Amino acid sequence: MTSHTGLETSPGSWQQPGLLRRMGRWLHAMPHPALVIEIASDHVAAGRCGSARGRLESGAVEPLPAGAVTPSPLEVNITQREAVLAALRRVLSRVPLRGAPLALLVPDPVVRVFLLPFETLPRRREEALQLLRWRLKKSVPFDVDETVVSWTRQSGRQGTLEVVTAVARQRVLREYEELIESVGGHAGVVLSSTLASLPLLEERGATLLIRLCGRVLTTVIVHGTGLCVYRSTEMPAEAARLDPQAVLDEIFPAVAYYQDTWGQPIDRARLAGFGGREDVFQSAVSAELKIRAGSLAEAEGAQALDRAALDLIPNGLDALAGWMMNGGS
Repeated sequence: MTSHTGLETSPGSWQQPGLLRRMGRWLHAMPHPALVIEIASDHVAAGRCGSARGRLESGAVEPLPAGAVTPSPLEVNITQREAVLAALRRVLSRVPLRGAPLALLVPDPVVRVFLLPFETLPRRREEALQLLRWRLKKSVPFDVDETVVSWTRQSGRQGTLEVVTAVARQRVLREYEELIESVGGHAGVVLSSTLASLPLLEERGATLLIRLCGRVLTTVIVHGTGLCVYRSTEMPAEAARLDPQAVLDEIFPAVAYYQDTWGQPIDRARLAGFGGREDVFQSAVSAELKIRAGSLAEAEGAQALDRAALDLIPNGLDALAGWMMNGGS
């Protein structure tokens, strides 16, 4: 296992995760299935990449009943299996499988992301995995021996080694993978939804991504080619009833940590998942942080999308839009 965000899989097992990739695009080193399926707390969606990067050939989305998927790193996630399967089948009736492996996007709470400093990390996969599991032992709320671990190296602030590490409970991931298998599919890559969205961001300066999916708020800060902050928290309400101050209170520690660690300001903020209230949250973030805050659809990376793919973002399907940056290879 050699990286962190994408987890390449083989039937019944988890092997050789793909590389995080921010050099050129976030998902460069992992396989690029043309078909991507997202199973979220409130919907199932699918998209097929066109022949060119950023082009959506076809897409479909189906809502889920409340409580059908309850994202958690620990507990059962698929609580209404038949309802999720029915939605998945309806989506695939419009965006068919075609037999090839696909990319599967899962909710952020399923995958825990850490930035771990190291002096050195063994090049041999098994040695590195053993060391990472030892480091993670006190940081995750489950037995590290029953986890999937994926990682990639990056340079820290002073050129030191950092290892961006993703970890998930294997039996939780298998709930999602088994849904795909039950309709005749195979997940060749598994990725959390926010990590799939990162190719849409700017690759210059520092960008703060504030992404809400249901009640889960994920805060990410990227600087140049590096992931600097990743934080995911359940909020007290969804966007329609959420107080902007609650979002500010949540993102401020991440911003303060970045500024203290890097000694540099954040250049911009990008927001996603706030629906019709996005302007309200953009204004609050801009006023508090004294930076320009805009939609993820306005980000530099998003400008490479065709109109159909770009339209996914304001409809809460930015993770699918991010995957479109792979093209159909």
